[in-house]
Amino acid sequence: MKLFQQMLVAGAFLGLITPIAAQASDVVNLEEINSYTRSKNKRSSKLDSKTFTNQVSEDIANLKGDINSLDFNHNKIEAGSFSDTTTLDSSVVFAAAAVDGASKVDSSANESLQTMYVYTMNLNTSFTGDDNLYVRLRTGNSKNEANPFYEKTAFYHTDTYSGAVDALAVDKIWYTTPIGGSEKWTAFIGPKIENYYMYAAPVSIYRPGFHKAFKLGSLSGAYGASTKTGVGIKYVGDSGFAASSNVVSSANGSGFLTNEDEYKWDTMLAYTQDQYHVSLTLSQQHEDWNSFAYYATDTVVAEEDSNATAYAARAYWRPQESGTATPEISVGYDVISFDGQSNGKVEEATSYFVGLGWPDMFQDNDYIGIGFGQPLKSTKTVGGGAAVDAGLEPFLWELTYSFKVNDSITMIPTVFGATDIQSSTDQDLSGVSLTTKFKF
Repeated sequence: MKLFQQMLVAGAFLGLITPIAAQASDVVNLEEINSYTRSKNKRSSKLDSKTFTNQVSEDIANLKGDINSLDFNHNKIEAGSFSDTTTLDSSVVFAAAAVDGASKVDSSANESLQTMYVYTMNLNTSFTGDDNLYVRLRTGNSKNEANPFYEKTAFYHTDTYSGAVDALAVDKIWYTTPIGGSEKWTAFIGPKIENYYMYAAPVSIYRPGFHKAFKLGSLSGAYGASTKTGVGIKYVGDSGFAASSNVVSSANGSGFLTNEDEYKWDTMLAYTQDQYHVSLTLSQQHEDWNSFAYYATDTVVAEEDSNATAYAARAYWRPQESGTATPEISVGYDVISFDGQSNGKVEEATSYFVGLGWPDMFQDNDYIGIGFGQPLKSTKTVGGGAAVDAGLEPFLWELTYSFKVNDSITMIPTVFGATDIQSSTDQDLSGVSLTTKFKF
């Protein structure tokens, strides 16, 4: 009987060891268990059916009480815990870079090796199973024009955070929901969102190693974005056709989409298959919208009260199998026209981008990328004079390699450079960077 009783008590103890660790004082007194065992050791070893039945019933009753108590306390904890419809994932980016010639672009820029970090938290919550509330919290230390991470177009790192240094803040927040119960139609609304999050389809498969300017086949005339209040709608059909229309607005006390409001309205038509994509986007920009500065010379500027109309053509193609000598190809072309500019200022400008990529070349999930192109350059001046940046041949390029150290860590060494990049033929530069990304 002594052996059976001890085994019973031990089994109960092991079965409850995890909740006991959290709530031992509320549920089980360990000293009482020791006393219980010692007292049983002093009892007679005589065993009969009545003793056995009574003892098992008593032990089962005690265990049931313990379990009920644990369930009660568990429910109390669960009631105030994190929502089970909310998920959290995070990332950290470390980057180091040095740019020879940086001071030619910005006299305050430091050409020696500099470092930065960015920390991001992504929260997604669903209320119906089909909708989603997205919140991005972010902090970092890259907002410093003296370092090689913050100068548009010359050296603006793809993960640069433009918020206050070392201050965790809400960086993005918006809500998406299907329209009319259809999976093909989606509506967007949010106080902090950019146009390209609401586009009908991804428009480029090139993976920038350093230059944020090379995102989306270049953040140029039509795709240069800024975080504002936004609404949009998207349709994605079964055949590959997709369309979207969205607007982001500053509404700086003037009212949403009023004549004094600074806003950007983008409408896209796209066709996408497994191996290729083509799209055309119309961007209507009001009240000196200038976010195309990610990929433009300094002379391409929207003056106060001027408006602009831009078109973006995008396409990509990839081979059926990765890991071969045949690259993926992404291309982009933008043209932007301004209305309301002063005499002698830019009236029209164009840009192009080409991105070549070789995924899975040496190991799974690695990537070799070559990106290059011409930022927005003036092709027409108000009044019919020579282009305001005549004589400039702006050119931006990078060579990058991305590889996974493990499932959570990616390293991206990159070499990059530029020619005549902003406003002078003397503004040539070259740089090196190493970016390490942690995802968890």
